[in-house]
Amino acid sequence: MLGAILAFASAAFFGLNNATVRRGVLKTTVLQGMAITVPLGIPIFAIFAWVMGGYTAMATWSYTTYFWMVSAGVVHFVIGRYGNYRATQSLGATLSTPVQQLSILISLALALIFLNETVNYLNLFGIALVLFGPVVVVRRKGKTGQSKSKSDFVPDYGAGFIWGFVCAIGYGASPLMITLGLGQGGTMADGAAGVLVSYIAASLVVVVLVLANGGKAYMRGVDAGSSKWYVISAIFVALSQMFRYLALTVAPVSVVVPVQRLSVVFRLIFNALINRDFEVFDRWVIGSILVSILGVIALSMDSTLLLTSLSFYAKWVKLLATPLF
Repeated sequence: MLGAILAFASAAFFGLNNATVRRGVLKTTVLQGMAITVPLGIPIFAIFAWVMGGYTAMATWSYTTYFWMVSAGVVHFVIGRYGNYRATQSLGATLSTPVQQLSILISLALALIFLNETVNYLNLFGIALVLFGPVVVVRRKGKTGQSKSKSDFVPDYGAGFIWGFVCAIGYGASPLMITLGLGQGGTMADGAAGVLVSYIAASLVVVVLVLANGGKAYMRGVDAGSSKWYVISAIFVALSQMFRYLALTVAPVSVVVPVQRLSVVFRLIFNALINRDFEVFDRWVIGSILVSILGVIALSMDSTLLLTSLSFYAKWVKLLATPLF
């Protein structure tokens, strides 16, 4: 239960972060945004680690644990976040949601292979729904063509889908790395320390990328208004990741990842409030998000409990909830 609550809190803050990022990428490059949001996570998590005993926990880590935390940081905060920002820039925050939801399938596939977790018929139904979400987005393109929002925003479907898939790979693979590094017996102190190490590793990579693109001269081109949105985003995403790492220390990947993907609900709400003039909101977008949410529910909830609450016959509950492999 605690793991699910922490994952839910992570989802809420991530949805709010997504809405603020959308405003930031309107007038700056993605790398400029990451140069602000990633390093700002270090002081925030340095405090969290101090309060929660993270530094003491780090002293007991093996080199293997450090390796996985560094790897998780680069994969999630560099590769995944870059893909997220680019997809948001190309499609908008709401339209990119169903594509990015594919990360849950990557997480579950990796957990199935490396952590010996199981899949049943209900889970397969959920997988089909998550995959169907992007199909609805494609259908929207065919039906609406080059429709525009009040800000004349025209989605770039090709780039958006490519970067959305990159985001899905980054966000989908990192939970496995965290679990491999901290194990099922990890503590909250380990979680706080883990996210700090991950942010430091990711920040070093981002700094190298910024220097390769011109360093200070490159960053002088950042729009002042966008900078403010990125700072706000950094705070929200830091809180989101803090709750995420803590959740993964007390609950399995199969619980944390699906619940956290409910951030799409908060993403829709906050973008409607903050970015109404910079987003695409129509029945195709909302429909694709709802389909993805149903898929997440089928994947995340206890199968027996869900089917029983829906008044399925006992023989159907047994059939649909029995692990296939």
